[in-house]
Amino acid sequence: MLYVLYSFLLAAAMLLSLPYWFFQMLRHGKYHGGLTERLGKVPPRLSEVSAHKPAGTIWVHAVSVGEVLAVGGLVEEIRRRLPEQKVVVSTTTDTGQVLARKRFGEANVFYFPMDFAFAIRPYLARLRPSLIVLAETEFWPNFLRLARASGARIAVVNARISDRSWPNYRRFRWALQRMLSNVGLLLAQTEQDSERLQSIGAAPERVRVTGNLKFDMTLPAPPPVVESLRRSLHQAGAGPVLVCGSTVDDEEPLLLKAFENILVAHPHAVMILAPRHPERFDAVASLLDRMGTRWWRRSSWDGEPIAAGVLLVDTIGELAALYALADVAFVGGSLAPRGGHNILEPAQHGVAIVVGNHTENFRDIVGLFQSRDAVRVVGPAELPLTLMELLANDSERSALGRRARETAQSQTGATLCTIKALEELIAAAQTQPPSPQPAHTH
Repeated sequence: MLYVLYSFLLAAAMLLSLPYWFFQMLRHGKYHGGLTERLGKVPPRLSEVSAHKPAGTIWVHAVSVGEVLAVGGLVEEIRRRLPEQKVVVSTTTDTGQVLARKRFGEANVFYFPMDFAFAIRPYLARLRPSLIVLAETEFWPNFLRLARASGARIAVVNARISDRSWPNYRRFRWALQRMLSNVGLLLAQTEQDSERLQSIGAAPERVRVTGNLKFDMTLPAPPPVVESLRRSLHQAGAGPVLVCGSTVDDEEPLLLKAFENILVAHPHAVMILAPRHPERFDAVASLLDRMGTRWWRRSSWDGEPIAAGVLLVDTIGELAALYALADVAFVGGSLAPRGGHNILEPAQHGVAIVVGNHTENFRDIVGLFQSRDAVRVVGPAELPLTLMELLANDSERSALGRRARETAQSQTGATLCTIKALEELIAAAQTQPPSPQPAHTH
């Protein structure tokens, strides 16, 4: 009865929100990609999966870019250790899909189906997954129920419960406990996440702490544009370079005002500005025009020298590599109350990092970096002065970047812990197959 009610409410919510989805499709081109896949049409590129790998399939789900980067090493390790199994990867967002296809091969990547039985069942029938690995906390009731009923083992890796989500999860513990009974293994990032998972109904014997996979991220090979930009900056005598990544609305005006101050002291300075959401590229371009800033679009940049202006990164999947060009990196979603974004990409490059004071989504990582003086956390009023001070002090800036790299390197190892736990789950499935639960159609 619980699943019937959930499916009814989900369908009603989808119908009521159709105008919003159509608006997003028409104005921003969002959600149009992979629509038939989301509705249960298995793409032809996956049609031969079962035939090529009779041992079955391991299905890894990574919502967006951050999760795709986090599970990259895990997917490679699974492929190496379990070559008899086919590994496929699903994503929810378009940006995650683009990156996943580049990283894992288009033939192995698809959009995650909507949480309706009619959309889920075709994938379970075609892929016949022996193991399903969900990154972070993707708790979809129908998917978990139907996947378990199909005979697949389910693991949640890199699991975390954010400060914002925890109160709501606790409120619905009575439903979550039943849902989580379908999950064979929950691998938490921290002890606190482990405790929170148990507080919302996860069985203690199924929860382990394996660390944060994001510390094990291996940066993809830099695209050619990075070296081209490096040459261009050198030829123009440009510098210093400020890379502002994953920015959101209300942040770009603050950053561009700060950059105006930087230009006074450093007339050849360059800002590389990468908004978080592709649908905002044009809005940020209009903002640059209104502010009278000299700027270039990355998508139309032809190699001309860049100095004393802003390069607007209106492309997908290049930001992680572009941090290598930075003297200072600002990681967005943190000046505005959005919870912040991942600081590990600039840290791996050994770049001095500045964030705003809204970093709830990465509280543990930012807290660790703060404890080792490896990041600067500022409010909007402090931002310009902090950037100016770091750009004026080479030794302090270099030391901050060095500590950031050392801090990131000190926390590696989650991938090996995770793969070991998954191998144990697979071995248990081979000796004691789960008894499939009835999968009623709702």
